[in-house]
Amino acid sequence: MRFAFFTLGCKTNQYETQAMEQLLCRQGHEIGSFQEPCDGYVINTCSVTAMADKKARAVIRRCRRDWPEAVIGVCGCYAQHDPEAARKLGVDVIGGSAHREAFVELLLATARDRQARQAVDQALRRREFEILPAGGLEERTRAMVKVQDGCVNFCSYCIIPYTRGPVRSAPLETAVAQCRELADRGYREIVLTGIEIASWGVDLPRKPGVEVLIRSVCEAVPECRVRLGSLEPRIVTEDFCLAIRDLPGLCPQFHLSMQSGCDTVLARMKRKYDTARFYESVERLRRHFPGCAITTDMIVAFPGETEEEFLQSLAFIQKCAFSDMHIFPYSRRPGTPADKMPGQHPNAVKEDRSRRAIAVARQMSQSYRQGLTGTVQQVLFEEPEDGFFTGHAPNYVKVYIHGEDLHNQIRDVKIQEPFRDGVLGTLCP
Repeated sequence: MRFAFFTLGCKTNQYETQAMEQLLCRQGHEIGSFQEPCDGYVINTCSVTAMADKKARAVIRRCRRDWPEAVIGVCGCYAQHDPEAARKLGVDVIGGSAHREAFVELLLATARDRQARQAVDQALRRREFEILPAGGLEERTRAMVKVQDGCVNFCSYCIIPYTRGPVRSAPLETAVAQCRELADRGYREIVLTGIEIASWGVDLPRKPGVEVLIRSVCEAVPECRVRLGSLEPRIVTEDFCLAIRDLPGLCPQFHLSMQSGCDTVLARMKRKYDTARFYESVERLRRHFPGCAITTDMIVAFPGETEEEFLQSLAFIQKCAFSDMHIFPYSRRPGTPADKMPGQHPNAVKEDRSRRAIAVARQMSQSYRQGLTGTVQQVLFEEPEDGFFTGHAPNYVKVYIHGEDLHNQIRDVKIQEPFRDGVLGTLCP
């Protein structure tokens, strides 16, 4: 049979979709696309915001309309959070945000007998990490390895602890073995991903810190670059930096989860740090990794955020001088404390603050990329784009060059100037 997948949301969802594709292929099935007739279609959903739910519903409706005779399966955080809503949209197979192998078996059973099935557990009771195959089916340069699942931070705006459950960590030997296998298959870069990878190890014997995992992976695959997923700023201690700063292949790009640059807003968000602690992490990383790229996320127009609080956030991100940012207007998420908070902002305020924050973020990105002019970067090339060949430097800046097919090669490139969403360079002789 032929199946197609549509993935919404985070890198963890992307990883799990690739794993389900592999599980199907191992049983002799084929993977198609949403644009062609298939026996079954799977939507792997996100539920981080109400807008994410809306996107999931739109994809489900479109799929049911376009392929009325096919089996439709839905899994992920939206299905976990509201399986009844998915059922009402005509979904045949409903799974949650875990037990991917079991979901694949349900999908195959329904494709054979056309009987609807649902299997959604109680996320908060999960205690085991599900080991899934890593890597994709296509020829790729970069592979993700899921090393952690779940979150217990319970930020006031976030539904994820309720849809993903408590922290579960991949055993160290399993994560290292998967990375070694990917290196042997020709991948040149490995991304360690999860819902909150900073918490890796808290549920394992002797509670090793995530720096133990990072060191073990880098030493196991010295021929690969290793990139880290999003980090909580509180784990960036002096000991953490000393443990990882000289590792072979570790990419000097760090995504620190911020959400706001104002202490009173951070307190309402129930974040576990303030701006002073966050800035310590930024300064510490720059001291140990000179020239590193530090990126972040920022939510604007959080309930009750005043204009003065917003201006404090703008001033703080400029102080941090991020190389790149993702700016999100606050989106109400039913089931979270923030949904019931006073001071919900109208769309006009959200749009205005998003526009102003994006303008500052673009200026900082331009400045960081301008600072790369004249440097030599080792670029992992990935694909052609509009007459150029593109790839990424270790700092994750996108690099454009005029050149031949360089897929999956790492080459030295001299940076000339900022260009489009990255920089323009020339191959070194």
